Amino acid sequence: MSHRLVEFLAQDPDREALAGDQMFLDLDLSHDHLPAWSELHIGGPDGAVIVVTDQPHNGCGKFIARFGKDAMGFVNGPEGKPRRLRGLCAKVVRPGPVRPGDEVVVVRPSTPVGEPSGK
Repeated sequence: MSHRLVEFLAQDPDREALAGDQMFLDLDLSHDHLPAWSELHIGGPDGAVIVVTDQPHNGCGKFIARFGKDAMGFVNGPEGKPRRLRGLCAKVVRPGPVRPGDEVVVVRPSTPVGEPSGK
């Protein structure tokens, strides 16, 4: 999930964890920037590789209870859905150490592995 969005919704760093079991990134999570099957290489050569899936992440009743119905409508609305403001679903395909501040290298499905494709 976008760290900037959870900061906005939570309004207090202690409330950010209420978004659930998330990895917060300062990265464009939109469908245009991260199509399904994009890889996120995090933490260098020994770090993790996470693959974006095609499963939508719409949130749940807990999200509404913690941030409100308006927040859910915003993240799933016409502006939020294409940007994946609620976040995305992904799977770990190579476990490895990931630390706050680690670089994230995006490898899109049409990009040859090992060739950086974005920030």
